[in-house]
Amino acid sequence: MKLHISKTKSDVAQDFAKFLMDLASDKESITVALSGGSTPKIVFDYLAANYKETDWSKFHFYWGDERCVLPTDEQSNYKMTVDHLFSKIELPESNIHRILGENIPEAEAVRYSKELEQTLTSENEVPQFDLVILGMGDDGHTASIFPHEIDLWDSENWCEVATHPESGQQRVSITGDVINNAKTVAFLVTGASKQEKVKVIINKEDNFLDYPASLVSPQSGELHWFMDEEATLQL
Repeated sequence: MKLHISKTKSDVAQDFAKFLMDLASDKESITVALSGGSTPKIVFDYLAANYKETDWSKFHFYWGDERCVLPTDEQSNYKMTVDHLFSKIELPESNIHRILGENIPEAEAVRYSKELEQTLTSENEVPQFDLVILGMGDDGHTASIFPHEIDLWDSENWCEVATHPESGQQRVSITGDVINNAKTVAFLVTGASKQEKVKVIINKEDNFLDYPASLVSPQSGELHWFMDEEATLQL
């Protein structure tokens, strides 16, 4: 595990953008699973403003999770990415592999699992991303694997249907085998509301295994946490 601690959210975005570009620099093609949330939004804005001339055709974008809503819905992770990044760069449509949140959730989990199998390389008989970007909720969830459904992490399926514990909203999420099979995994975690779970998970305190984010342990050993100072105040 490598910790990258920056002063502000904007600094996190800058540091992670450089990390992403360095990771892609020697590759003809790179597969990336994106995350939703406020921190990725800042990252996307930074990439759009500062890396417009990048050869984006080498990037193939997927999602680690998606809300079961229309792609035009304000809650859609896909829509957020389009608004803040895809609409501002030159990216082939064929390089966008979105979770179809408007589909029947159970059917979409099966379909997206097949898409991962068919379009990603396989390692250890599991689809392999070059990079999985993750966030972490105040409750310690990651992707859309929540503490009350932590058993979904160990599913034999590449994707599962998850349910938000408060709203009841359904989501399609990749599962633990896919996340931990990635060549590189990077958390983007900012804000004071995350500091308690950051401390418990990184220091492996108390009941840390109750939180899905604590189960992220890529076989490659390439696990990075990009955080601002507010998120690390209790470390």
